[in-house]
Amino acid sequence: MPRWRRIARFVQPCLLLLLHQGRSHGYNLIENLRTFGFAEDPVDSSVVYRYLREMEKDALVASEWDTEASAGPARRVYHITEEGDRALAWWVASLRETDRVLHRFLQAYHQHMEEDHGEHYG
Repeated sequence: MPRWRRIARFVQPCLLLLLHQGRSHGYNLIENLRTFGFAEDPVDSSVVYRYLREMEKDALVASEWDTEASAGPARRVYHITEEGDRALAWWVASLRETDRVLHRFLQAYHQHMEEDHGEHYG
């Protein structure tokens, strides 16, 4: 069975929302992606860091090195920018539209299956 359940680039708005909630380093962001359903099919850390670099290049996020947080090595800490706030709002509008279209598709599917088979599919 194909694994098509993810919306293309859905990690990006998830990262933006997490950063909207507060500054964070990459490892915490990866862990917190579980909130959005990535627990069963986790996101590869290299994908997260690639998105963070892309978003930083596009001025959606900014980062700096945190050398005081712990006795361990310095970590890059990310935060959302004003442009990132606008991108997050765009993602929310786009996802709402996707939700509307998917809802109509699922309604049509269920109606068809009930008419075709006289059964109810959940």
